[in-house]
Amino acid sequence: MRVALDQVVRIPLAPLLAMQAIGVRRRANTLSEPPGAREGCDGSGTSLRLLILGDSSAAGVGATTQEAALSGQLVSALSTDFAVTWKLIGETSATTGVILKRLAAVETAPIDVVVSALGVNDVTRGCRRGLWQKQQRQLAKVLTTRFGTKLIVASGLPPMGAYPELPPPLRWVIGQQAQRLDHALAEVCEGHSVMTHLPIDVPFEPRFLADDGYHPSEEAYTLWGQLIAAHIRRHFKG
Repeated sequence: MRVALDQVVRIPLAPLLAMQAIGVRRRANTLSEPPGAREGCDGSGTSLRLLILGDSSAAGVGATTQEAALSGQLVSALSTDFAVTWKLIGETSATTGVILKRLAAVETAPIDVVVSALGVNDVTRGCRRGLWQKQQRQLAKVLTTRFGTKLIVASGLPPMGAYPELPPPLRWVIGQQAQRLDHALAEVCEGHSVMTHLPIDVPFEPRFLADDGYHPSEEAYTLWGQLIAAHIRRHFKG
């Protein structure tokens, strides 16, 4: 198998990349998960049981409240068509492996839709492509067999190679890895009966970044929630 250039240069650049990564991690952890409900019921219409899983973006870092974060914006967008019963399991620094462990402790109950926002921490921790795909398949299996999930919306990875707070050459290395895992995620979802890949197909603009230059802004959460809601609506009403 051909080894990508960014994987080759990691070896001689390892000391510099490690030093840059420490600085970025310190700056990226300055914002806290916002206050607000992490479960509830809202809207009217057809019943929809929703679970949101993921890392700090799922947990709403970058927003002032959960209502302005991904969970709040997604539920708000869905509530015009559905009676949404929802729950959020999001955690700063969570990887796919961490979320799999969290799910093992969740009481089994029917879930119609799961939205997963994972990958950034898998990228920064150098998760191998094969392991990433294995864990994503494992996640899909757990959700379908234990919870009877009818739709898994796997949100695509953000364009990390465009993050202004990532200094070069770390920005390029991280960006290449993020693209690689996003393509691998799309491969897992292709032809899957339940799991779908939803790329973050929006222009990369400063207004979509929080003050730390790393997490989504409230404007980004609003747009993201609307994109996911439209995807879910097409599946259940299309």
